[in-house]
Amino acid sequence: MAGASQQIAAFGTRFASAPLTDAQRHQAYRALLDTVACAIAGHRDEAPRLALDYMRGFGSAGQATVWASSEPMHAECAAFVNGVTAHVIDYDDVMTPMRGHISVAMVPALAALAQMTGADGTRFTTAYLAGFELMAKLSRVMALPHYSRGWHSTSALGVLGATLACGVLLGLTEAQTSHALGLAVAQAAGSRQNFGAMAKSFQAGQCNAAAVRAVLMAQSGFTASPDAIDGKFGYLALYASGEDISPALSALGTPPLEIDAMGIDIKKYPCCYAIHRALDGLLALRKTHALTSANVTKIAITNSAGGLDALLPQPPTNGLQAKFNMAYCMAAALLDGEIRLASFDDAKVMRPEIRALLPKVSLQEAPGAILPRWSHVRIELAGGRVLEQRVNTARGDAGDPLSDAELIEKVADCFACGNFNADAKVFAQHVFGLSQQRVSDALHVLRGIHAPKIVV
Repeated sequence: MAGASQQIAAFGTRFASAPLTDAQRHQAYRALLDTVACAIAGHRDEAPRLALDYMRGFGSAGQATVWASSEPMHAECAAFVNGVTAHVIDYDDVMTPMRGHISVAMVPALAALAQMTGADGTRFTTAYLAGFELMAKLSRVMALPHYSRGWHSTSALGVLGATLACGVLLGLTEAQTSHALGLAVAQAAGSRQNFGAMAKSFQAGQCNAAAVRAVLMAQSGFTASPDAIDGKFGYLALYASGEDISPALSALGTPPLEIDAMGIDIKKYPCCYAIHRALDGLLALRKTHALTSANVTKIAITNSAGGLDALLPQPPTNGLQAKFNMAYCMAAALLDGEIRLASFDDAKVMRPEIRALLPKVSLQEAPGAILPRWSHVRIELAGGRVLEQRVNTARGDAGDPLSDAELIEKVADCFACGNFNADAKVFAQHVFGLSQQRVSDALHVLRGIHAPKIVV
């Protein structure tokens, strides 16, 4: 029987010529649009600046670009910088069973290789869907214990899907793809201990750089163990908890594809996804009952089991920490009536009125299964009245997705936050029309460079 690497490689080469539906293409294009927008919003943060300065040391030769500046770089360097930049504000899309961010794990790498090779939107989409399929299948089997042990699944699990996706985009043979997956195992890493620090976004960037490095090295003839995933000392022995992934591998590519069955959760709020359901509940109660910070005495949040794992308990001292702090997000939502990118400015985090609200917020997890996820908001008012709301599906979740118009509004907000002079609607038009052009043409629109007119 073929090993895990060989089964995944066979799926990838087979899937490279699979027909795609319009709905599947559109999902991939939305993922590209959202990921690039998040990078534009985050490009002025310190972590992307430091990452860019570091990569400049390797020279500017190359056919890929940094999205926020169109600065040319080698594909591996561009994938790293764009990965860091797209993840630094924690606004990029997620996959709930993965407990991670699926598109940021592979879109920067795919875009860089697409620029390098001149790949069109169809090739990009096929590659993205192949990586999505593998990550989703593995996530259903092993992501929960993997994450609970402290691995940052976005990078530590995502690198396998990203490498497969990049191999599909490059058209690697089965043997080359198997070796690339082994080289990905050699680089799989990422710790949840780094949440709230620059290193979290570094891990996303490293995932993309590792995938590009793995496929280009394998394409050149560099080899790896054929048992790197399921051997005695392979990936599963080190990163999993004894789960049997063989049924998941056998199901790769069988209808319905995971992009149709699972879909993508696009974030409505620029903070940890574990906070979103509670935010939806609090903001709905605030609007319905005209709540203010003066008439609320207590906010009690109950999340489903494991719902607080990714969060930071201590009061935040900067915007990066605040993105992982439930109490801060509840306080800011109550005080301001919204959660936007500006909510995580360092100065706003340290407002006296916010600090006064933090002790009013309490958190707990319910016993039971981790999935399906939910949050319950209980608000006590002065005078003793109690308001409650349970939220099972976050706005923006695949079960309640943002419309294209709402996604474009998010893109526009990201561009404004990044002080980026580009038209969100025009950029979205080109991304949604990728089936008629190359990926590099759509990315050129970010800098006002001429690209073919698209009619969608």
